[in-house]
Amino acid sequence: MGEPSREEYKIQSFDAETQQLLKTALKDPGAVDLEKVANVIVDHSLQDCVFSKEAGRMCYAIIQAESKQAGQSVFRRGLLNRLQQEFQAREQLRARSLQGWVCYVTFICNIFDYLRVNNMPMMALVNPVYDCLFRLAQPDSLNKEEEVDCLVLQLHRVGEQLEKMNGQRMDELFVLIRDGFLLPTGLSSLAQLLLLEIIEFRAAGWKTTPAARKYYYSEVSD
Repeated sequence: MGEPSREEYKIQSFDAETQQLLKTALKDPGAVDLEKVANVIVDHSLQDCVFSKEAGRMCYAIIQAESKQAGQSVFRRGLLNRLQQEFQAREQLRARSLQGWVCYVTFICNIFDYLRVNNMPMMALVNPVYDCLFRLAQPDSLNKEEEVDCLVLQLHRVGEQLEKMNGQRMDELFVLIRDGFLLPTGLSSLAQLLLLEIIEFRAAGWKTTPAARKYYYSEVSD
């Protein structure tokens, strides 16, 4: 027997019935309700920040399996519909659960990172992802380390791709980030450090220079 896939390892966090549903979706997508599968993955991503960081890989695997088997996109359509619903209610989600909001941003960025159309990122997700990052760069969000951490992590992950898709919006986002970094009060020292690091990261062409790596990582570890 072969080694379990990374997707199968991630499935272990679900109950037995849901595990079976997801395993079947990965191997025989035509045998299950793929809209239900999409809802299960989104719901779990909003509750489990560890899962939300890797769920894109599972979604990509199901989409590939469905395409090979039936040439359809029921799962992708269901997934994008749920992402849109949650996006439209994002302020209510943030007010209700900061962790749920951070999980949502992590998840939509993860989906943007993995899903491709003709080997290109999905245009339909570009502006929603930008809008989420803009929300994280508002002053009330920059006062919360969880949101600053999320903003910086997602820019490390998808910032370069986003800039290629819409450079003007990235310029506007970094105006907000720079303004936030210069806020006279409210930012913790860690938040300031993270914002400065991402400003320098983009300035260096979305790469970390050896000097920056040594400085920032020693500061964080201290």
